[in-house]
Amino acid sequence: MITRDHEQRQTRSISTKFETREDTAGRHITGYFAVFGPTYDIAPGMTESIAPGAFSRTLTEYPDVRALVNHDTTLVLGRTKAGTLTLKEDETGLYGDVLINPNDQDAVNCWERVRRGDVDQCSFGFEIVDEEPIPRDDGSVHWLIKDVNLGEVSVCTFPAYEETNIQARARDAEDIRKRRIEAWKIKAKEELKHGN
Repeated sequence: MITRDHEQRQTRSISTKFETREDTAGRHITGYFAVFGPTYDIAPGMTESIAPGAFSRTLTEYPDVRALVNHDTTLVLGRTKAGTLTLKEDETGLYGDVLINPNDQDAVNCWERVRRGDVDQCSFGFEIVDEEPIPRDDGSVHWLIKDVNLGEVSVCTFPAYEETNIQARARDAEDIRKRRIEAWKIKAKEELKHGN
């Protein structure tokens, strides 16, 4: 098993279906910020997926996560510590409920954009604690993310992988390919040596 540097903050984005609702507490944006199972294409030859349970530890040990708009730290929609963001992991993924501040025009505008369907994608910012790289026979590499430190979730207009994340994955994939070639060479030499 290979684990990445815990200090490297990354983002991942998905298309999702957020919903808006109103109740006695106020206006809410609800939906999944991450989904377990589906394979996400990072770049040619590089994919990843999120394993069930990847958020369970961080939601218990680090219960201070913010909901943002487009990863902008000046546009805070809610916060778990303040009770205005509720996050839970279920069999589908990481589900969130953001209570919108009626006195924050940016938050109200975001709620209206989600309500109309103009904004319907999301992303989350995190550090990888544990993952399993899975080299494939075609030379591609798939990463199964097993445990993360979650920092923020975002409602996004145009979610995408950050270029630095793609570059880091490309370096990892190249290292894995080199190790596979070296292992193959060693195995071939051993087989030749023993006449197999």
